[in-house]
Amino acid sequence: MAEEHPSVTNFRNYIRIKTVQPNPDYATCTQYLQGQAKELGAECQVVECVPGKPIVVMTLRGQDPTLHSILLNSHTDVVPVFPEHWTYEPFSAHKDENGNIYGRGTQDMKCVGIQYLEALKRLKKDGIKFLRTIHLTFVPDEEIGGGDGMGKFIETKLFKDMDVGFGLDEGYANPTEKFTVFYGERSPWWIMIKCPGQPGHGSQFLPNNSGVKLQKVINKFMAYREEQQKKLKDNPKLRLGDVTTVNLTMLKGGVQFNVVPSELYVGFDVRITPTEDLVKFEEMIKAWCKEAGDDITYEFRQKEMRQKLTCVEDGENPWWDAFSAACKKENLVLEKEIFPASTDSKYIRELGIPALGFSPMNRTPILLHDHNEYLNEDIFIRGIEIYSTIIPALANMKI
Repeated sequence: MAEEHPSVTNFRNYIRIKTVQPNPDYATCTQYLQGQAKELGAECQVVECVPGKPIVVMTLRGQDPTLHSILLNSHTDVVPVFPEHWTYEPFSAHKDENGNIYGRGTQDMKCVGIQYLEALKRLKKDGIKFLRTIHLTFVPDEEIGGGDGMGKFIETKLFKDMDVGFGLDEGYANPTEKFTVFYGERSPWWIMIKCPGQPGHGSQFLPNNSGVKLQKVINKFMAYREEQQKKLKDNPKLRLGDVTTVNLTMLKGGVQFNVVPSELYVGFDVRITPTEDLVKFEEMIKAWCKEAGDDITYEFRQKEMRQKLTCVEDGENPWWDAFSAACKKENLVLEKEIFPASTDSKYIRELGIPALGFSPMNRTPILLHDHNEYLNEDIFIRGIEIYSTIIPALANMKI
């Protein structure tokens, strides 16, 4: 049996650290990453903007400190698992006979964090020098919004002193031969709507009925959902990130079958494409609620207002030109898209810093947050080769 590539072993060891929400083992993870920094020969700092939520910052100093630095970001936490639906234990990093490595975080996004590190180890071993300083950040809590991770980190003096000019963060897999790169993302809105009404006996036609109001609200949201779904289906040039998704995710209320409740609640997960006017979008929601009943109210459990995009037009953004030229050198065919969900890139872009979401995984099913998440070791190793071309292209750009 062939000996395992050391970078694959490193990757599998990272997967075995249970940084799973809601109680991630950040302590073990930080210790592991500090060891990686030592192996790389990088400066390493650990900061906690929120106690118990460490941010690991590794730094390789460039030859010209007057140039803006490069940020290679990844998050350390992963989403929960349902082990009964997995073929192998989700934190065992089991590798099957085809070289598929199973584990939570294999795609989202521990692969990328290790690929950064392994590419830089390779480049340093080959004697490659960098004009720009390179920072690697390993941040917590991205899977629950990132507010206590990257969201607070960008407000620190340390981050400001890093003088970041361009950032790379996560994307996701592409099942075809192509690779997907993301230049923006949708805004997640989590909305809880309260429909109050006249309570009473279930045998009556009660006026001001909470259930009737609830139905009207749901009908409005679902009609809009159908419009967006049709828009996506009818235009083959559009991708999921180009439209707004609406999903009913919560229903609450009622005490027993023969009692009309005094209030009912419905919750929606809405992901708004960045081409939408967010102020007008909320006005539309207000109108839907008012039409269903004057006393209907709503509150946001999450309301992301960041919508900035990174320019990915050739000749208009030197960072994009350097990135895309490196990808061409590696014979990659890129598909440019809006990220359908949300990443820490939103915090970076909002500062006016261009950022791209890119996980070099082609010929791979999209399994982030899914059961039996896996990544093939050959695809993983190929990703290291790709970053070994992309990173110096960015870090040695002279503008």
